[in-house]
This record gives sequence, C-alpha cells and structure tokens, in this order.
Amino acid sequence: MAKNFVSNKDESPPLFHNKFLDLFSRVHWSVPLFVFVPVILSCLYWGLASHKMGWMMIPWLVGGAAFWTLAEYVLHRFVFHYEPPGKLGKQIHFIAHGVHHDYPNDSLRLVMPPALGIPLALLFFHLFKYLIGAPATMPFFAGFIAGYLVYDMTHYALHHANIKHPYWKKLKEHHMIHHYHDPDNGYGVSSDFWDKIFRTEFNLKKRDKTVVG
Repeated sequence: MAKNFVSNKDESPPLFHNKFLDLFSRVHWSVPLFVFVPVILSCLYWGLASHKMGWMMIPWLVGGAAFWTLAEYVLHRFVFHYEPPGKLGKQIHFIAHGVHHDYPNDSLRLVMPPALGIPLALLFFHLFKYLIGAPATMPFFAGFIAGYLVYDMTHYALHHANIKHPYWKKLKEHHMIHHYHDPDNGYGVSSDFWDKIFRTEFNLKKRDKTVVG
C-alpha cells in the first residue's frame, strides 16, 4: 500500500458527506467493551446453564481466543489491505482501512465501530454454529470475542498509551514499523505470532530505526 500522506495529529477527517452516516464511522475506545462484554458473559452463561458443558468450556474458550489471533491476521492482511480495482475500489479501501494509515492517531477510529463489529460478530457466530454446533459455539465464540476485545484495546493503547513495559513496547514498535516503514508486512497487532508463521516479518536490515516512546 503506497504511502502519500500521513498525519500524526489526533484528527478525524470526514469519511462521508452525510453527517449522520459519518457519525457511525467514529467511536470512543470504550464502546466495544460495553457492547461485547455482555455478549461474552451471555455465551458463558448459556454454555453452562443450557448446554451444561462444565469444564469442557475451558478448551473451547481458549481455542476461540487463539482462533481470533488468526482471524485478526487474515482480516488485516487480506481484507483491510486489499484494494479493489478502480476509483470505487480505492474509495472502499480508504473507508475500510486506508484512512487509518493516513490518520493513524485518530483516536475515534482505532477500534471497530459497532456498525461494522456487530454484523461481523453475527457472521462469525453463525459460521461457528454451523461448523462446531451450538453447545461448543457458546464458549468458543466467547473466547473469540474476548480475543477481539484484547485486539481492539491493544490497538488503541499502541497508538495512545504511554507504554513502559518491554513486551508492550515491542508490540508498539512492531505496529509502528507497519505504519511508517513497511505496510506490506507486520499484520499482527495483538501478537506477531502469525507474522512469523506466514513469513511476513519485517526485514530489519532494510528499514530505519524506529523510535518508540
């Protein structure tokens, strides 16, 4: 993805001419927590109360969280960074993800707005239900959504938190290299595990030193 413009200010340009529609493209970082934490708790409750899964919920819960990390990588690499051909394709790409690369510190566009997050969550829920059945879907989906929330909160923190811990500083450096040096690699945000597996790590010999604050 070619870089022509980057703003390092916390500014939020309009994506749509319609002000009401544009309102749904912005969201405070805490909103996904209010939307999806009740979903996680509900799935765990129904897994225990209705399907009586007991301790069998734990491996499904962990599996769902692990599967999110793969989904995060795949969505970022093959969906968000895909630019369909033509002028319309360029506009769609900019709305979906290009705006984040042009305005990486826009604090209102660092977590997924519910207008997109809820339909995607419903899609994944029904996909899991079809593939693994309703009982297992409850803890698996709970883990999957928990992983998503970790991703969203991590993404916000990498751009706006005053990070001191070495682990999180390493994650921040990884994400900043993706933004400022090599947008065609480093697709993992909450983890660089899948970048190592799929060989989309950064070539450190070909980049400048990134300073992480």
